[in-house]
Amino acid sequence: MSFKTQALAATAAAALLATAATAEAQVEISWWHAMGGELGDRLNEIAEGFNESQSDYAVRPVYRGNYTETMTAAIAAFRAREQPHIVQVFEVGTASMMAAEGAIYPVYQLMEEHGVDWDPEVYLPAVVGYYADPEGNMLSMPFNSSTPVLYYNKDAFEAAGLDPEQPPKTWDDLVEASRAILEAGAADCGFTTGWQSWLQIENFSALHNVPLSTHANGFESLETEFQFTSDLHKRHIGNMAEWQQENIFQYGGRRSDSRPKFLSGECAIYMDSSGSYAAVEAGADFAFGVGMLPYYDDVEGAPQNSIIGGATLWVLQGHEDEEYEGVAAFFQYLSTPEVQAKWHQETGYLPITLEAYHLSDEQGFYDEKPGTDVSIKQLTLNDPTEHSRGLRLGNFVQIRDVINEELEEVWNGNKTAEQALEDAARRGNDLLRQFEQDNS
Repeated sequence: MSFKTQALAATAAAALLATAATAEAQVEISWWHAMGGELGDRLNEIAEGFNESQSDYAVRPVYRGNYTETMTAAIAAFRAREQPHIVQVFEVGTASMMAAEGAIYPVYQLMEEHGVDWDPEVYLPAVVGYYADPEGNMLSMPFNSSTPVLYYNKDAFEAAGLDPEQPPKTWDDLVEASRAILEAGAADCGFTTGWQSWLQIENFSALHNVPLSTHANGFESLETEFQFTSDLHKRHIGNMAEWQQENIFQYGGRRSDSRPKFLSGECAIYMDSSGSYAAVEAGADFAFGVGMLPYYDDVEGAPQNSIIGGATLWVLQGHEDEEYEGVAAFFQYLSTPEVQAKWHQETGYLPITLEAYHLSDEQGFYDEKPGTDVSIKQLTLNDPTEHSRGLRLGNFVQIRDVINEELEEVWNGNKTAEQALEDAARRGNDLLRQFEQDNS
């Protein structure tokens, strides 16, 4: 072997050893999440971007099923001492995570104890308030925060002689538009809704500034009780039951199962998370627009503001200090304007920082894709009240199932709106008392 060949071989071997040493030296961070499909691809890109930006840490995302499945898996893993570093938990799991003393490493402590340059003031106030303790300290890292919006089929509107640039503002507007669309044969149904509890009960309450439960929707006390049995709530669910008889409304499932009804053109209007934007854009072969949620204009103060959904990233205890240094570094990267603006623009989720919102505006994103700023405008429509800040209710994952079950009894014609809401409140209150007892 010539000297030159030997030198090249030695150089190559040294490079391989250096690469292996770097890979071996990397601290791995496990991130359990609940995002599949397009959103899962975008999430993986964020992890890859962080991994490529430095050589000390490697974030490894792992899909664990839907939100409920991911949260349940993380709890079981913690009990078995096999927990991930980071777990994505949807907003209704907040009270349960806060109650898990000893299991959670609060984000504000994580960032402070690892000397990361981090300012909680840069995040959207409506997002921070939902995930903060009574002193205002952030407990989890905002990630895929969303709020529900109204998607509508512009082609169907135009075919029915409606202005395709004007989404319905009120429920009366929506019913009138639906009837026109049905009469024109432009669609087989007027509207459908995803996440019916989140949209038609929780956000409905906030948008009309009426309580979902006592004690500021659970923010002030565990002794809260449900109040979605008001005349306004019964009126709305009763209306939806009547609209179903005319095909103005069609039920399509508890989560986002109703999306195919919109994407296929069966229903002209679809209410769901702003985080559905990427899926709607990818699946619709028609022109679509985005509007705010409808409201009853005879209710004083409406519309107030919508509340957030989506999820945040919780850090679990039980790992080495150097691993938490990696988590803190990843959260710092995750919060940069460039990363957040890209995530917001590609998914429809809210930009969790003010800088990311301004960057998206400067880049011309909202001009290029009208309607993508509707979620931000609706969320910040007015200063939140105790009824529109959000909710913090224990066992709410199970309670949502109860609400879903009772609403389905209405859609199936087995119960009146009054009966179903009264039963949902009674059953939900039992679960609230159980949570209170378990955490007192």
